[in-house]
Amino acid sequence: MLDGVKSIKIHGEYVPVRANVELISNLSAHADYSKILDWLGGLETPLKMTFITHGEPVAADAMRHHIEERFHWHTIVPDYLEPFLSTNINGL
Repeated sequence: MLDGVKSIKIHGEYVPVRANVELISNLSAHADYSKILDWLGGLETPLKMTFITHGEPVAADAMRHHIEERFHWHTIVPDYLEPFLSTNINGL
């Protein structure tokens, strides 16, 4: 988009770019994994299920691994449009 493309492909369909695109260097709105783990560690009640739904597949799977290793919570990285029924997990 920085190069001025007129459309981008999202979920298999081309969508026109109707935005002013700017580059902001050295700025991130996302916490790194250690800050997310610290935040999760502050929860009063352990999570029954954790879904990682953001990030590139390799990074999302790494986050899944960190959560499972530190908290021993059931954590999944669902595929796009993958359904989930709570009856699939005992105790939910």
